[in-house]
Amino acid sequence: MARTRHIQRRMSQRGIQGGMLDLVSQFGVEKGDLCYVNGKACADAVKELDRLRKLLIKMQEKGGIVLVRDGDVDITTYRLDSYTRH
Repeated sequence: MARTRHIQRRMSQRGIQGGMLDLVSQFGVEKGDLCYVNGKACADAVKELDRLRKLLIKMQEKGGIVLVRDGDVDITTYRLDSYTRH
């Protein structure tokens, strides 16, 4: 979305980065012309990111994970490197 010179100045003055505004636009609560993310929502998001990070680290340690599907039915799963043939 386009940004005016006014908001660019305010962002600079207030130490607000463009990525922060992207997150507010994506996950914020809309109330009239306002869109905001409060401190509790930020804390909840950080907890969820911590949970995802732990899972991703476990998956990385396994060398990746494969999920085999047929349509919308999950059939089987295995480590990505478990069927490496030499």
